Amino acid sequence: MIGVGNRGSHLLRQVLEVPGTSVRAVCDLKPDRVDRAASMAARDKPVVVREWRQLLQRSDIDAVHVATPCDLHVEMAVAALKAGKHVYLEKPAGIEPKSIGELVKVARASNKVIIVGQQMRSSKRNQELVARVREGLLGDLLMIKAQRHAGDDLSHDGPSADWFFDAKRSGDVLVEMSVHNLDVCNWILNEYPERAAGFGGAQLWKNDPPGRTNMDGYTLSYEYPGGAKLSYTQVFFHWSGLPNNGQMWHVYGSKGALDFQTATFYPRTKGESPKQLYEVQRESIDLDHVTAFYNAIRNGTPVPAGIKEGASGALTAIMGREAIYQKRVTTWKEMGVAL
Repeated sequence: MIGVGNRGSHLLRQVLEVPGTSVRAVCDLKPDRVDRAASMAARDKPVVVREWRQLLQRSDIDAVHVATPCDLHVEMAVAALKAGKHVYLEKPAGIEPKSIGELVKVARASNKVIIVGQQMRSSKRNQELVARVREGLLGDLLMIKAQRHAGDDLSHDGPSADWFFDAKRSGDVLVEMSVHNLDVCNWILNEYPERAAGFGGAQLWKNDPPGRTNMDGYTLSYEYPGGAKLSYTQVFFHWSGLPNNGQMWHVYGSKGALDFQTATFYPRTKGESPKQLYEVQRESIDLDHVTAFYNAIRNGTPVPAGIKEGASGALTAIMGREAIYQKRVTTWKEMGVAL
């Protein structure tokens, strides 16, 4: 386990639930984190490593989980693959197109499994609904309205504050967080966007925390090759009590609309009632995603989010980020990565 902060510790809990796994080493720069991780995995008596490259030299390690700040993802994943390790890489796959392109080349030249932590693809509800869309439930796909809204900013003095608010390290909140949501949109439409435009910035939390360079709210528009449009927003000031907080995907087609959160289809035919397509229940998508990683290693089964899905999700987010930063329409072609 390379990186055992908030996300890494959560991943470690999932790994410990997968039968037949043994945690051999935990790695982090912060002593309190590795001590906590070693205690969590005491069953397996892992060694504590401060230098991550030392971990890759160990012959008793088959797979590596990378859950470090985003600017380190590509370097660590590439090194792990070249060292002959299977890689579970936390999202985003990368924060700049050039390095993502390098990762894609190395991953495709390797015979090792790589999965990216876009675990919404392990949601059985999402899988079922995407399958129904593929079958033609909605007819021609016209538009998606999606969002990721929260009532407060990430903790300004929490364990991730030292990198999260620095856009050069996190890729900005758009890439660090919304890669999940934008990836689901690509999955639904079965395409990558051609163009992006948007506006955003630090609307409320201006220079808070001091030196902040990432956004706290933005709006994006994407256009896809088939003509479908995507309208996406993310804010950290969706006040408590205001309706429609959280995440959503409303998918509009020529035959009706689909609410992904409630799994409800709304037909365009007059007089026809809405239909719930899937019984919404609590899912263990994080555990399912980690389990899929180990199943792929052991049995050769496909992973829900491989290098193609990881790279395309990150590039979609980067394309939107650059549209906001550069105040112009950006294109997929500019990303320069062949998928």
